[in-house]
Amino acid sequence: MDMNSIKSVYFIGIGGIGMSALARYFKFIGKEVGGYDKVATQLTEELETAGIEIHYEDNVDLIHAKYKEVASTLVIVTPAVPQEHSEWKYFKTNQFEIKKRSEVLGIITKDTYCFAVAGTHGKTTTTSILGHLLFQAGLDVTAFVGGVVENYQTNLIGSGKTITVVEADEFDRSFLRLFPNVACITSTEADHLDIFGTAEEMVVAFKDFANRLPDANKLFVTEAVDLDGIQVGFGSNCIYQATDIKVVDGWYIFNIVTPKETIKNVYFGLPGRHNLSNALMAFAMASDYGVDTQKLIEGLKSFRGVRRRFSYKIRRDDLIYIDDYAHHPTEIKAASQAVHEMHGDRKIVAVFQPHLYSRTKDFMSEFAQALSTFDHVVVLDIYPARELPIEGITSSKLLEQISSNVKRLVAKENLIEYLKASDAEIILTIGAGDIGEMVQDIKIALEKK
Repeated sequence: MDMNSIKSVYFIGIGGIGMSALARYFKFIGKEVGGYDKVATQLTEELETAGIEIHYEDNVDLIHAKYKEVASTLVIVTPAVPQEHSEWKYFKTNQFEIKKRSEVLGIITKDTYCFAVAGTHGKTTTTSILGHLLFQAGLDVTAFVGGVVENYQTNLIGSGKTITVVEADEFDRSFLRLFPNVACITSTEADHLDIFGTAEEMVVAFKDFANRLPDANKLFVTEAVDLDGIQVGFGSNCIYQATDIKVVDGWYIFNIVTPKETIKNVYFGLPGRHNLSNALMAFAMASDYGVDTQKLIEGLKSFRGVRRRFSYKIRRDDLIYIDDYAHHPTEIKAASQAVHEMHGDRKIVAVFQPHLYSRTKDFMSEFAQALSTFDHVVVLDIYPARELPIEGITSSKLLEQISSNVKRLVAKENLIEYLKASDAEIILTIGAGDIGEMVQDIKIALEKK
């Protein structure tokens, strides 16, 4: 595919977090950009504000004529769109160039020096921090992020032409379409078993991803990843190691041991040891590339986080509201560790919306154990996303296995009233479904308490 011959780019599913970053990119480089999505969201509103045309009805007649020119239009589709979607059928029938998001990222990264961030957990935060570090250091970089970075209020960092930073997504084996020069793997824990079948098959896919590196010495791994690479973490065997970790006034202050030096009193502001691990990984990749150490230290301190990744929405003396995207048991445990480390002596209510019937089925007991680390748990109905219900897999079944002192199944439409009536000092919402669209309304309601 010759990008120079493409004048217009049309997205089916433009409101997805990864799709919207690509839409911004193509808009920036001067292409006509438009698309469809099922519902309007905060992300689609931000895209429209940026001059991108979007409609919300599956109707070929609503597609502007400039996106119906076969020779000059690229169509990008999300895997979540059903085969019977009429707009997708139209483009297929008329033999348009149709690509998945991962294929387009592959095309973009092939001609750049690419940093690829893979792993079951930590991709978005690590990608965000790495993109921020490289951009703040003055490099010619563009980072495609699976979340809105608070420093930039967008999911696209920079506008560079020579360096890219991308999330290497294991779902649907998408990361095997990328061309990384440097890569990290933060975790190979089981997930997406509806795609891989077994945890072992998923690990095979991560190995295949690692083998795409032209230089095997450019793979970075955490201590939890059983693959050969430059090890990054907290253990004494790590090549890049965080030591002497303290929490002071909401900051992590720690030292970093590198192959060349020990850097003292580094500041990082995101709560949770998982986030500290992500920061260390980003530091290691950027440092190995040759970025000035002082600029990296400044970048870590100035990084403000990612929307829906342990995001403080309210931070008063009497009430704290935190929102997090956690949708896997390990991520929930990480959020629990963070909130208890920072605010453990206060009354916490955790609200969880399970994401996918298959994931809830595969990890039912693990979800229950992770949620049981909270004293008070609220569970919403399962968000189906791309799936149909599975018999016997319900939020009620999950609730039965949770051992918290207080546990409730609450309908989504009743959640705000429930939280307004709560005497909790800390409220934490977690999940990857449409609970994210409720965050602003929850914030507004709680601010009035």
